[in-house]
Amino acid sequence: MEWITHHLVYAIPLVAFLLDSLLGDPRSKFHPVVLMGNCISFYEKLLYKKSATPTQQIWEGISTVLLVLMTVIGVVTGILFIGGTIHPILYFIVSILCVYISISPRCLAEAGVEIARLLRKQDIGEARRKVGWIVGRKTTDLDESEITRATIETIAENTVDGIISPLFWYILLGPWGAIGYRAINTMDSMLGYKNERYLYFGRFAARLDDVVNYIPARITCVLFIIAAWIYGKDWKYAATIAKRDASKHPSPNGGYAEAPVAGALHIRLGGYNVYHDKVTFREYMGDPIQIMKGRHIYQTIYLMYTVSILGILITMASKYLINQW
Repeated sequence: MEWITHHLVYAIPLVAFLLDSLLGDPRSKFHPVVLMGNCISFYEKLLYKKSATPTQQIWEGISTVLLVLMTVIGVVTGILFIGGTIHPILYFIVSILCVYISISPRCLAEAGVEIARLLRKQDIGEARRKVGWIVGRKTTDLDESEITRATIETIAENTVDGIISPLFWYILLGPWGAIGYRAINTMDSMLGYKNERYLYFGRFAARLDDVVNYIPARITCVLFIIAAWIYGKDWKYAATIAKRDASKHPSPNGGYAEAPVAGALHIRLGGYNVYHDKVTFREYMGDPIQIMKGRHIYQTIYLMYTVSILGILITMASKYLINQW
């Protein structure tokens, strides 16, 4: 039994990935990420003061982030301890669940497939509505090409947040790393806005998210290039565009996922977007060799899943090597 449980550790990321492939991301008010969101809201209500100075709001935001992380890590530690005390297999199961709820390739794929199918049926109105669920920009006037661009940008960028970053932090810190990363990413999605309420209060959460994604984003860039080679796409052009355009993204990390996808598929991402009736321009990545169509969404999903599998294999190999040392 000891030999089995020792070697089961290496299978944790693979089993988590298979669970995600089979079950996806069940919607429930008891989902751990939903509970994280409730925890974040609780501390935000407790600490945020509209009348505070910018400096005070920054410190309130830092306190919120630290309290959320302490709470989440504390809960996970308690559950892992109880599981391990009862039986090593329970520790193994809890560890799987920590990684499972931290990754989301199926969720990304399902959103993309649904929009691609609507475009294939020429149901532009419904495709605009559905893409509006996954992006923050105004979508009511988008044509097929722009709907496709929005979807591809979301899938590519979230390959970092939803797959490679949690695996990276799992390698370094085990299940605590995966779940801690998911808490940081959730805080960024809830607090990391540049509006009146969160400009200062959410600044630390946003910056911390940039930091924890920095290395994983660049790993993702390399994996997308390898995935393009495996999938039979233009991996050399993916590498060229990544080198040329990745740093143009307003996020310090987003371009390292989007640029290689743009190069591999011979499309151009970036351009004009409308947020709250305000037109903004994002630097282009890639060249418009092909007009973006729904089929490019499917191709992006194939690349994303290839990157996911590569990430899983690297994670398993890394944990094995670390344990051997």
